[in-house]
Amino acid sequence: MKNLIKGVLMMGLFAFFACEGPPGPPGFDGRDGLDGINIVGEVLEIGGVDFTSANNFSSDFYTINPPIETGDKILVFLLWAEIDGEDLWRALPQTNYEFSEGIFTYNYEFTRSLVRFFVDGTFNLGLLTNEFTRNQVFRVVIFPADLVSENARVDLTNYDAVMELMGKTETDVVKLNQRD
Repeated sequence: MKNLIKGVLMMGLFAFFACEGPPGPPGFDGRDGLDGINIVGEVLEIGGVDFTSANNFSSDFYTINPPIETGDKILVFLLWAEIDGEDLWRALPQTNYEFSEGIFTYNYEFTRSLVRFFVDGTFNLGLLTNEFTRNQVFRVVIFPADLVSENARVDLTNYDAVMELMGKTETDVVKLNQRD
């Protein structure tokens, strides 16, 4: 009896896998994406930024081209120091408390296609030395919204972690031109 059941089951399996029929109807085409949308993010470097009383301690506007997508996040980092040959980046806004005159902050503002950096403080910013006001270097990271929601626990103030998450290296950094 056991052999009869095994035989019937084997015949059923052979019959099941041997069945062929006409192919079904083709599926619907998917919606095409828009050309030129960057879903992997970008890293832009802007160097040589000076903050003076003549420019009201504010940089020019720099153009982001193509403009960022709605929902994407802009992260900005300031080159703070070099330690053992490696760059140390700090996330903006970056507040400095080491002056007896008061505090000052590096900050930024942006639109979908422009970014600008500025310094704000509680004292006469003209008292700042060139170390804090001349030849500053910024990295603007265009962080895709998809990565923000999927990786909510990533420390977005850690430049190296952000670069690793986006799969970017120093060779991917793009120099950004000043807006005319």
